[in-house]
Amino acid sequence: MNYEAGMFGRQERLEYSGDAPKSRRWLWITLIVLAIAVAGFFTMGKFMGGKQDGAANKAAGKSNNPSQMPTVTVTTPGRQAVQTVISGTGSLAAKREMPVGVVGEGGLVTRVLVEPGTWVGKGQVLATVDRSVQVQTADSLAASVRVAEADAKLAQANLDRAQSLVSNGFVSKADIDRLTAARDQASARVRVARAQLAETQARNHRLDIRAPEAGLVLTRQVEPGQIVSGGSGVLFRMAMGGQMELRAQLAEADLLRTRVGSTAQITPTGSTQVFSGTVWQVSPVIDPNTRQGIARIQLAYNPALRPGGFASAQIITGAENAVILPQSAIQSDAQGNYVYTLDRDNKAVRTPVVTGAVTDSGVSVTQGLTGNERVVMTAGAFLNPGQKVIPQLLKK
Repeated sequence: MNYEAGMFGRQERLEYSGDAPKSRRWLWITLIVLAIAVAGFFTMGKFMGGKQDGAANKAAGKSNNPSQMPTVTVTTPGRQAVQTVISGTGSLAAKREMPVGVVGEGGLVTRVLVEPGTWVGKGQVLATVDRSVQVQTADSLAASVRVAEADAKLAQANLDRAQSLVSNGFVSKADIDRLTAARDQASARVRVARAQLAETQARNHRLDIRAPEAGLVLTRQVEPGQIVSGGSGVLFRMAMGGQMELRAQLAEADLLRTRVGSTAQITPTGSTQVFSGTVWQVSPVIDPNTRQGIARIQLAYNPALRPGGFASAQIITGAENAVILPQSAIQSDAQGNYVYTLDRDNKAVRTPVVTGAVTDSGVSVTQGLTGNERVVMTAGAFLNPGQKVIPQLLKK
C-alpha cells in the first residue's frame, strides 16, 4: 500500500511492509501491561498501608486490654506500736562483787568450809584459823574477871557492915568513905577485866574468815595449812545476793537513748537461752578512745550466767507508732528509699519514705506514709510511675 502525507510542507511516500500492524499491536499490549502494573502497585500499596494501620490499631487495642495489665499484691498497712531496740555486747559479772580476806591477825588455816558455787549466809564461817594460843589467853582473862568480881563482892559486903555500925558510933565517917572507895575500885577492876576478855574474844572471833553478806561464793584462793595475814590478799570472792549483771558496751548515741529501768533480753554466747534483765545503771562517762559507754543490766541468779562470760543484749528503750512493711515493699535507688502506692485509678505512684528500725515483723517507715495508702507489697521493682495495674488485696 502507498500512502501520501504532507508534513512540514513536505510530501513523502511511505511504504509499509506487511509486518507493521503486528508491531503496533505489540506496542499497545506493552502499554496496557504497564498500565495494569502501575494500577496494581498503587492498589497493593494502599492495601498494605491499610493492613499496617490495622495492625497498629490492633496493637493499641491490645495494650489497653485489662487482661494484659500486671496484677500486683497490695495492702493497707495501718500503724502499729514498734519497740525501739538497742543492741550491745559485753561481759557477765557479779552485780556487787565482794572480795573476802583476813581481817584479824591471821595465822594457820585449819579448815576451808566452802567451795565455789556455795550459797552462804551473812557471818557464816568460810575458813578457820588456828587459835590455840588465843584460847589460852581468853581463859586467863576470864579467870581475871572472876577474881575481880570476887573482890568487888567483898568490898561491897565490907561497906554494908560498916554502914550498919555507923549509928552505934563504932565506925567513923572516914571509914565509910574509905570502904566506899574500895568498893568502887573493885567494881572498876571488874569492868576492866570484862573489857579485856571481850576484846580477846573479839580478836579470836576475827580469826575466822567470814562472809560479810549473804551471797554466792565465786572463787576460792586458800587451802588448809596456808599461813594467812592481813597482807595475804583476797581469799574468796562472792556475789552479794547472787545477783549478776551484764556490762553492755554501747555506742555513744545508743547510750544517750538508754534509760534506767529499761528491760533487756540477754543471750549468753553459745547458748540459745534468753534471760530477762533490767538496766539499773547507765555510765556517765564515755571512753574517749572507743566512743562507747557501759549500760549495766541486772540479772537474777542462774547457773547458766557465769561471771566472765560473753553475752549479747537487746535493750528495749521505748515504743512508737509506725507503718510496718516487708522488705520486699521497700525499693532503693540514687534518690533514696521509696515504695509504690496506687491512686484511685490504680496507677502506680512513687512515694519517698524514711525507714527506721528493722524488726522481725518488717521494716518500720517513720516518714512518708500514713498507713491508709494502698502499698504495693511485691513486684515494685518492675513497675513504672503512672503504670496502670490490677490490685489484689493481701489478706491479713
